[in-house]
Amino acid sequence: MDMKATRQAARHRRRRLGLMMGTPLALIAAGVLSYLVMAFPSARKADAGNVAATPAAGTPMIVQPGPGSLTAAAGPTTAAAQPSAPRTRRTASTVAPLAGRIRPKVTYRGVATAYDAGNGGGACLYGPSGDLMIAAMNHTDYEASKACGAYVRVHAANGASITVRITNECPLPCAPGQLDLSKQAFAKLANPSLGRIPITWRLLSPRMSRTISIRYKTGSSRWWCGIQVIGHRNPVARLEVRSSNGWRRLPRTPYNYFISADGSGCGGAIRITDIYGERLTIKGIALRPNVAQPTRVQFARH
Repeated sequence: MDMKATRQAARHRRRRLGLMMGTPLALIAAGVLSYLVMAFPSARKADAGNVAATPAAGTPMIVQPGPGSLTAAAGPTTAAAQPSAPRTRRTASTVAPLAGRIRPKVTYRGVATAYDAGNGGGACLYGPSGDLMIAAMNHTDYEASKACGAYVRVHAANGASITVRITNECPLPCAPGQLDLSKQAFAKLANPSLGRIPITWRLLSPRMSRTISIRYKTGSSRWWCGIQVIGHRNPVARLEVRSSNGWRRLPRTPYNYFISADGSGCGGAIRITDIYGERLTIKGIALRPNVAQPTRVQFARH
């Protein structure tokens, strides 16, 4: 009996000890559970705020163009891939890498004035012209004859417009953006009595059926020559001649001739390049001064 009583007493002691130890553990577990329940809504709110501020990959995000950009295009992209400049805006330099001050897809602002064009001659030395829808480019944008032969579309504030070809230079104080139109061209935009009107204009690559012509300057020979390009659709950026050492680029004068001072390449093959980078090779042009000799080529339309 004593042994049995002793065993029962031991079992009761172990049971009380388990209860004593289990109670604090249960209290601790209950406290942790209460903390998690209270914290969970706050965590959900914080997560929701993060999602709103940072779009997940694949969510459309509109990129706004910066001020002063040539184009207003800004296409949708994703937060995962940042757009590069060539993808969000197309600059004139990528369209016409050899362009000078006058670039395609750019609108220029200025004023239009009028002058007596006479027979259509001018600083570009194209000579007389039966088409008097022509203009003199201001000294800055004329850029030492780079503007010669360019076609521009001119718009007046009243909605009238006219296409003119650049055949002359308007000297200072003609301001950048200014066009000095022939009286005939000015009359297509406004009453000639106004004398001066605000305009906008853009470079044009017009439709045309005629081909390019080449002319050697008066006095040209196999020891010295000047070469001019006439009737080109797009502005000419370069002229090269074939020499014993390959293609040689000739310098351009303010009077719109490319000069070979030592006669290299005079009377040989000629290669011309427009502002868009298109190259045309012309052969068989005789060294005949002051004669416009037609070719079979023309620059592509843009």
